[in-house]
Amino acid sequence: MKAGLFQQQTLKLSMTQELSQAIAILQYSSQELSSFLENKLLENPLLSLEHNSSLPDHAASGRRKSKRMSMSGNKQNFIEQLSGDAPSLEEYLLSQINIGEYTRKQQSIMLEFIRNIDENGYMRIGAGDIAEAHCVPIEEAERCLKAIQRLEPHGIGARNLQECLLIQAEYEDPDSLAKRILEHHFLLFAEKKWKEIAKKERITLKQIQDVFDYVQSLNPRPGSRFYQDKPSYITPDVVVESRDGELYVSHYENGFQELHVNELYLKKMQGHHDKSVNHFLREKWQEYQWISRGIQQRRDTILRVMTKIAECQPDCFHFGLGHLRPMTMKEISDELHIHESTVSRAVKDKYVQTPFGTFEMKTFFTSSLQSANSEDMSGQQAKIGLKRIIANESKLKPLSDLELAELLKDECGILLSRRTVAKYREQLGIPSSSKRKRFE
Repeated sequence: MKAGLFQQQTLKLSMTQELSQAIAILQYSSQELSSFLENKLLENPLLSLEHNSSLPDHAASGRRKSKRMSMSGNKQNFIEQLSGDAPSLEEYLLSQINIGEYTRKQQSIMLEFIRNIDENGYMRIGAGDIAEAHCVPIEEAERCLKAIQRLEPHGIGARNLQECLLIQAEYEDPDSLAKRILEHHFLLFAEKKWKEIAKKERITLKQIQDVFDYVQSLNPRPGSRFYQDKPSYITPDVVVESRDGELYVSHYENGFQELHVNELYLKKMQGHHDKSVNHFLREKWQEYQWISRGIQQRRDTILRVMTKIAECQPDCFHFGLGHLRPMTMKEISDELHIHESTVSRAVKDKYVQTPFGTFEMKTFFTSSLQSANSEDMSGQQAKIGLKRIIANESKLKPLSDLELAELLKDECGILLSRRTVAKYREQLGIPSSSKRKRFE
C-alpha cells in the first residue's frame, strides 16, 4: 500500500438542479403550482403568465384528437356565489343585549365573556377568572354568563357539549324528558347504555329513542354559522369524457396558465452592455427554461398517466366507481416504462373530472381482494356492497361485523375478515351495530 494519484472512470447518477425542480413541479397540486409561479414572477422579471384554453384532447387509446373540447357550457356565474359581509358573532350577541337592564360593570363582564367565545360558540374562560379580573363575586360573573346563554343562537356560551344541548332543550321545554336525561344521564345516554337510564327513570327504550332523535336535531356548534370559511373550489387537472362509447382524456382548459417570456423587458435589458446585467439575464433566462420544461413535463406526465388509467379502467369511467377493478401504481409504471415514484407524484393531490363526478386521481388505484369466484375485486366494490347491506338491514337488530362479512361473501362473493369489515365500516363513517340499533 502506498499513497499516489490515480485516474479512474465511474458512472453515477447525480441530482441536478433542473431535475430536482422538475420533480418538485410534478408533485405540486394546481393550487401549489399557481402559488409557485406567482412567487417566481416576483423573483424573475422575465416571466409572465397567460391564461390558455387551447389544449388538445387525447383518446384513451392514446390517439390525438384534433377537435378541441369546449368548456363554455360549464361556465358558472361566480358573482352569484359572493355574499355580503354578515355580522360577526360578537356583533350579533351585543345587538341583543338591552344595556338599560345592566350596570356598567355587568356590561363590561358580559363583553369580556362574549370575546372569549370560540368559533363553535363555546365559552373558553371560567367565571372565576372573569370574577377575579373584574374584582366581583363569582356569583355575579355566573349571572352575567347565564344572561349571555339566554341569547340567540340558543346554546351559545356553553362550557361543554352537555351544557350546550341542555340550554337548547330547556328553551324548548323546561320540563321535558330530554332535559332530564341530558342533565342527569348524559354519559350513559351518549354511550347508548339506555337500559340503565330506562331502569332509573322508569321509562321505555322507545321513549329514550325519541329523545335521541330529538337531540340529533339540536345544534352542537351554535356559533359555527358566524365563522364559515369561504368555499374552496377544486380545479381538476384532467377531464375524462365518454363520447360515442369511447373515452377521451384532456387537460382541464380553464385551469391552465401558460408561461411566457416578458418580451418587452427582455428587449429593454438586452440593450445594456453591463456584464452584471448580462449575467443576470442569463441566469433568469435559464431559470425560465427550467420552469417551462418542468411544467411541460408535468402536463405530459399527468396526461399520460390518466390516459393509461382510463385504458385500464374503461368500465369504471362508463358505469361508475362500482366497476372499479384492482389496479396498482406498479402496473401503470410498467405500462408507461417510468418509475413507480413518478406515477405516485403525478397523481398526488391531482383531480380528474369524470362523467360521474370529480375525484382524486389516486382513487382509481386499489388493491385486489380475495373473492369466492376467483375474480379480482377492489376495495371500492367491497365498500359499496357493505354500504348497501347496512342500508337494507333491520334497524331493530343491526348486523354485526361478522354477519356483514358472511353476507358480503354470500351476496357479493367478496371474502373479508371481520377486522377488515370493521375497518371499511369506520372509513365509511358507519357506527358499530350497537350504536346503529333503534328501539321502536
